[in-house]
Amino acid sequence: MKDLGEAEVILGIKITRTPNGLKLSQEHYVEKILRKFEHLDNKPVSTPYDPSSQLKKNREHSVAQIEYAQIIGSLMYLINYTRPNISYAVGRLIRGFPSVLKGFSDANWISNSDEMKSTNGYVFILGGSAISWKSTKQNCISWYSMEAELIALEKTSFEDEWLRNLLADIPLWTRPTPSVFMRCDSQAAIAKAKSKIFNGKNRHIRLRHNIVW
Repeated sequence: MKDLGEAEVILGIKITRTPNGLKLSQEHYVEKILRKFEHLDNKPVSTPYDPSSQLKKNREHSVAQIEYAQIIGSLMYLINYTRPNISYAVGRLIRGFPSVLKGFSDANWISNSDEMKSTNGYVFILGGSAISWKSTKQNCISWYSMEAELIALEKTSFEDEWLRNLLADIPLWTRPTPSVFMRCDSQAAIAKAKSKIFNGKNRHIRLRHNIVW
């Protein structure tokens, strides 16, 4: 084992020795972040957050979603080590944080006359890449296509909850874990998921509705 001497930089943290002890700084890391996201020329401010700022959630199409997530992650790294004073400001930014995890659900309702069970499938996208997917035969017979789509949404919801718990265990992931907006191509299933009326031939799907909704 070789003695490399006193540490100067470790895990992106610069260590400076003073008569009173050790000083930890990430100034070089902050400069690297500003240069990466082209904000190096921004004017410095005296406080991390302006109380008069009015932040609103984006209701339109998401733009630069991955870049936004990268910036938030970089700031949270600073919070955990040398800059706890920006916790509130970053927390305000996270409140409007769009979900970077997307789920897609679909079902094929009895396409084969010899097979009376439908097939459902899902895929989850994180950062532009598929991280979880599955296609399986349903374990019950659906009366109509809307029911098959709702069953597929139910199975997708189970995977959604597992993935959110997994992300919550990652130390630098955003808190709280953003909700996942699942996509479904059945307008009937979407309408039923938003409805609380169960009668006639759809009474038996109430339990699945509660899971999805």
